[in-house]
Amino acid sequence: MTVATFPAAVPPSPLSARRRWTVLAVCALSMFLVGVDTTIVNVGLPAIGQALGVGTRGLEWAVDAYTVVLAGLLIASGALADRFGRRRIFRCGLIVFGLASVACALAPSFGLLVAARAVQGIGASMLSPVALAIVVNAMPDPRERARAIGLWASVFGLSMAAGPVTGGALVAAFGWRSVFWINAPVVCAALLLVALVVPESRGERARRPDLPGQALIGLVLCLVVGLLIEGPRIGWTSPVALAGYALLAVATAGFVRVELRRSEPLMDLRLFRRPPFATAVLGAMAVFVALNVTLLLNTLYFQHTRGWSPLATGAATLPMALGATLCAPWSGALVGRLGARRPLALAGGFTAAGGLCLIGLGPHTGVPLILFAYLLIGIGFGFANAPLTHTAVSGLPPARAGVAGAITSTARQVGAAVGIAVAGGMVAGTPPTALATASRPAWLLVAACGLFLLTAARAARPPAIGAA
Repeated sequence: MTVATFPAAVPPSPLSARRRWTVLAVCALSMFLVGVDTTIVNVGLPAIGQALGVGTRGLEWAVDAYTVVLAGLLIASGALADRFGRRRIFRCGLIVFGLASVACALAPSFGLLVAARAVQGIGASMLSPVALAIVVNAMPDPRERARAIGLWASVFGLSMAAGPVTGGALVAAFGWRSVFWINAPVVCAALLLVALVVPESRGERARRPDLPGQALIGLVLCLVVGLLIEGPRIGWTSPVALAGYALLAVATAGFVRVELRRSEPLMDLRLFRRPPFATAVLGAMAVFVALNVTLLLNTLYFQHTRGWSPLATGAATLPMALGATLCAPWSGALVGRLGARRPLALAGGFTAAGGLCLIGLGPHTGVPLILFAYLLIGIGFGFANAPLTHTAVSGLPPARAGVAGAITSTARQVGAAVGIAVAGGMVAGTPPTALATASRPAWLLVAACGLFLLTAARAARPPAIGAA
């Protein structure tokens, strides 16, 4: 989720109430697509690997090609929308996303599937931040806008958690290609609705593009994820890996140097001087590392070790989806009344408890315990997003709040990519009977992410004096 910049003084909206909420529904639909496609592929990975002859390590790229590109282009897409028109970029994003989804469904080889997934990420980057900016522009009243953003956060949490359930049902009924075909009619409906109800809008002042920064952040993300995925195969101390580390260090230093010297950087690194902001960004990464570790290991464990069907595997994540869906709006209400600390502490406690429940996972662990752990992790995920966004932007002027929200959104997608890469690297090449044991360090990582959120709760701003 991206937080858009709020103008200091906004004229009354020319849109009727019905049209304003229709705009929200259309934009929330696009957000649902982006979130679902981050996780829907997980349940279909074994079927994709069997059909295209790919092992676990290769399958990680089918997920991370999407999330890495999405993370790398989120901020740039928001800037393009401010310059050229939000509805225009939004429609372009829908078209790119839809065509790439069809290409994924038709892909005859794994290489073409990964390439199409990367193009999907390009389209998705034009949807997430741009859609929320459209909603904010359509709803200038602060109270109405707050309600809209609360609903937006709920859709965001639901979409991420609903992906495996939806994917499991589709794979079981129609095969793995259906998880991509399903996007086509949704995109067509969204394009029609955008043309009918969404007004055009632009930013008050368009930023100049930061091409060097964009190229360097893309290189950094690709190197990080590539090394995590391929490190176990090529060897962590091999010449290729050492060269990758050196290139990563040079690219990171170059990115920092470029961004600090630009008057309008892609990413305002000065924000990281504020401890609450830096902690919130790291917390956003931790939440998505934990979520994506859980989703990938759920797929591999139940389908490879327990022999479950894709439908049953997807259904196993229902407690996680339920926890996230119920707690996301509750978390937003708690943030408004009590500040970010308590809901963030709840997020950390539940996530850590869920990870600890599974550190002794074995081939015959009771299903009720696993489902209970998933419920705890889902509750933690539901509680986390609202306080993290609040902590990231609190105390900032409106002109910088949008950038802060965009960086936090980028951190979430980076966390998703890293979580898939780390979990896959731990169990790649492991026989099904040993997969549960090999995954135990990953569950410790989930618990560690929860403990970090507890630390982040201490850095969160307390509620204002006199708050309810």
